[in-house]
Amino acid sequence: MTDSAAAAVAPLREIADLPGPRGWPIVGNAFQIERARLHQNVEAWSREYGPFFRFKLGPRTLLGIADHEALSAALRDRPDGFRRTKHLETIGLEMGMTPGVFSANGDTWKRQRRMVMAGFDPTHVRAYFPSLLKVTQRLRQRWTRAAAGGAAIELQPELMRFTVDAIAGLAFGADVNTLESDDEVIQRHLDKIFPALFKRVFALVPWWRWFRRAADRELERSMAAVNQAIAGFIAQARERLAADAARRALPPNLLEAMIVAADAGARDGAETISDREVAGNVLTMLLAGEDTTANTLAWLIYLLHRHPETLQRAQREVRDLGLDAAAFTPDHLAALDYLEACAHETMRLKPVGPFQVIEALRDTAIAGIRIPKGTSVWCVMRGDSLSERHFPDPLAFRPERWLPEGGAGSASSAKRVSMPFGAGPRVCPGRYLALLEIKMAMAMLLNHFDIDAVTTPDGGEAEELLSFTMMPVGLRMRLRARTD
Repeated sequence: MTDSAAAAVAPLREIADLPGPRGWPIVGNAFQIERARLHQNVEAWSREYGPFFRFKLGPRTLLGIADHEALSAALRDRPDGFRRTKHLETIGLEMGMTPGVFSANGDTWKRQRRMVMAGFDPTHVRAYFPSLLKVTQRLRQRWTRAAAGGAAIELQPELMRFTVDAIAGLAFGADVNTLESDDEVIQRHLDKIFPALFKRVFALVPWWRWFRRAADRELERSMAAVNQAIAGFIAQARERLAADAARRALPPNLLEAMIVAADAGARDGAETISDREVAGNVLTMLLAGEDTTANTLAWLIYLLHRHPETLQRAQREVRDLGLDAAAFTPDHLAALDYLEACAHETMRLKPVGPFQVIEALRDTAIAGIRIPKGTSVWCVMRGDSLSERHFPDPLAFRPERWLPEGGAGSASSAKRVSMPFGAGPRVCPGRYLALLEIKMAMAMLLNHFDIDAVTTPDGGEAEELLSFTMMPVGLRMRLRARTD
């Protein structure tokens, strides 16, 4: 019998027979993890027990997978074979979050996906560019003042101001302008939602169903304020579309593009997408567009500063354009191949979404392991990304891996292993827009400033902190404006 024939008849392994950490009664392995570093705890188990392992969080047994090929197979078997967990959807609904394309499932997801993707096509992304340019210039002015005064810049709050303003302008046509105002209404409320969602999803006991603490009441007020703001964005967008027929032909922002797509679907006989579902996707864009892009930018600036030769090469590429940042176009940014490679290498080492949890919708099998319907699968997204089997010197920051000079097929191979935006039908629809924002902010920074320092609170390596997305702790940056 050949090896392939033997493999074909080999019995499936059971999850219970896989290696994994010993747990305690009732709570399982919950007390062996630290919520703020949950991703690192599970990654450590994958290194100890191998790419397929099991562990328990309370009464739930989870299958851990750190093998990129098995992960890709599972993520591509969506939305029919796997979905985001019902638990995540339930917690979101309890908080007052209408499911958007991030958390929706089944036919609801399919309808919303068509609408959202219509807003992310290349023509629309180009139409959003002037709004992104305006926000970037505001960030430049703010950093120019900080450089002139020798002030340290608190990196994450600054970048979150930028991403909130960018996503509000790009996605909703709204000029929120937290960069030039101390009244950070939207950002202040958004900053409460993701951490609360994260805490509740991984809570052993759903305390909020029985009693409400002061933080829970504050969360309710924030959700109400954000939902009210979103309703205003939608109403204003519909007014603009009704007043200007030309906007329907080329919507200048994502929200209007989604409304046009939803209305077109209704005229074509497709199931109508309600304003409530549009609102769910607006909230998704606000939350995802704030945290993920801001934290990726923070990690990128930190890594570049720690690698002076890489920083100098990225600076040369940007400065060789010979342009003021105000004159940048999408074509100029598209030509910055090395800067984009720096972004991809950052996301390989420091993915802001270091794991996903999905749920089997039917009995299935992956890598010879039987997965019963309803099983939760913990996807360790950077397991193979940090493996010597796939990347020489895997912990080193080497953007060249993503360029043709990195070796035959190196970039395409790296993209198969590193999946910061996910994979399959549910790959992040905003990935190209996120890269555009990252390259725009970085091109402005590298073109007009020199980075004097990027420091951590204790002067050591930047610590990873998980609060739904993974961020560096307490980075501060000092800049010097270019005079040449």
